[in-house]
Amino acid sequence: IGINMSGFDKVVDSYEAALEGIADEMTIIVGGFGLCGIPQNLIEEVARRGTKRLTAVSNNCGVDGWGLGVLLNNKQISKAISSYVGENKEFERQYLEGELELSLTPQGTLAEKMRAGGAGIPAFYTATGYGTIVAEGKDIREFNGKKYILEESITGDFALVHAKVADRYGNCIYNATAQNFNPAAATAGRITVVEAEEIVEPGTLDPAQIHTPGIYVQRVIQATAEKRIEFRTITDT
Repeated sequence: IGINMSGFDKVVDSYEAALEGIADEMTIIVGGFGLCGIPQNLIEEVARRGTKRLTAVSNNCGVDGWGLGVLLNNKQISKAISSYVGENKEFERQYLEGELELSLTPQGTLAEKMRAGGAGIPAFYTATGYGTIVAEGKDIREFNGKKYILEESITGDFALVHAKVADRYGNCIYNATAQNFNPAAATAGRITVVEAEEIVEPGTLDPAQIHTPGIYVQRVIQATAEKRIEFRTITDT
């Protein structure tokens, strides 16, 4: 007996459809690290819509005019939960002038906040940050003679993810270091949208190679943005 699997097809044909339902004051979790593995097309759609007062959860906020830097330039982000902000002058300016709220979070803790949120774990203890300003106002407990701080997990209204390849059911494979925050981000969104460089038919991908199972993904869209290099390094010949 054949089974009709058409209801599992998550591919949408426009970026407007991909971000249907996004609204002011929502939390968006964005994959990528620097300019590696960022969902540039989805970010540009948020910019086109003019959605404001967003909380952006991401390792960093891109660079001036690219990545999440596009939304910063438009004053669409009111709060950033990030671990690295060093390459964005506009981010620095907005923060120092009190236009942007920042929750600076250790990188591993940020990744675990996303992963735990996606796994339904509301909080966890970690030794990272104990004895620093990161621990201020947080519960501290001792386990086996070592101090740990309680960190709350993160979930978002939308998760925006970039994949190398995805099938029509939302199963994703990321390229090399684009595995940074994308797999964790993909689990933590109420609505997870994947922009994929290549979309293939179900059954094409080796199940053992899949990084994000399609159960976490609600929408898939074809990526078209250029892939930029943050720091181009060459050698003399």
